Amino acid sequence: MTTATQYIKKSFQKSIGKTKDENYNYKKIYTNRLIDFRHKEGSIIMLDKPTNPIRARELGYKAKQGFNIVFVKVRKGSGLVRRPNAGRRPKRMGVNKITRRISIQRMAEQKASAKYSNLEALNSYLIGEDGQKKYYEVIMVDPNHPAVVNDLKINWIVSEKHKGRAERGKTSASKKNRGLSNKGFGSEKARPSNRANKRKTK
Repeated sequence: MTTATQYIKKSFQKSIGKTKDENYNYKKIYTNRLIDFRHKEGSIIMLDKPTNPIRARELGYKAKQGFNIVFVKVRKGSGLVRRPNAGRRPKRMGVNKITRRISIQRMAEQKASAKYSNLEALNSYLIGEDGQKKYYEVIMVDPNHPAVVNDLKINWIVSEKHKGRAERGKTSASKKNRGLSNKGFGSEKARPSNRANKRKTK
């Protein structure tokens, strides 16, 4: 028996050609969803409910007071790099393949945290991407809300040491970006931080 959870997961599946279901046109569903994302007014928007509730729940979201979902658009690519005015051959222009030190997903979390400064970023997940943008939903928690303070499973976020999680690289995506998800040989310079080891992690 197919549950509602499985249907929702299917609608978000990107490997369109691997499994086929007559009731679902995955490509059309995904395309229409991207069109809606692209035409949303503003790049940081508070939503009533998550677009992908299954993934949101896996990352700690609860449908209760104190939890919020923020939709964030972030540009794709390595960012704007000016071409130098002085003459040099194209190989030495230093324009292509120059990437930021933080991932695009981490940028999305920081954007959401900056706009809603009274909330803390718990986690985030990708909901789509097109040729120009990546679209994320960030799970935000209000550490001052009584429903959060009284919930034994989430009230750890009330502590001062969890303040500014997105900015300090404490979310799941941020830790992965900092190289902390790997352990063992090859990751010696990742701890305690990249900066402490003179940027030798990457």
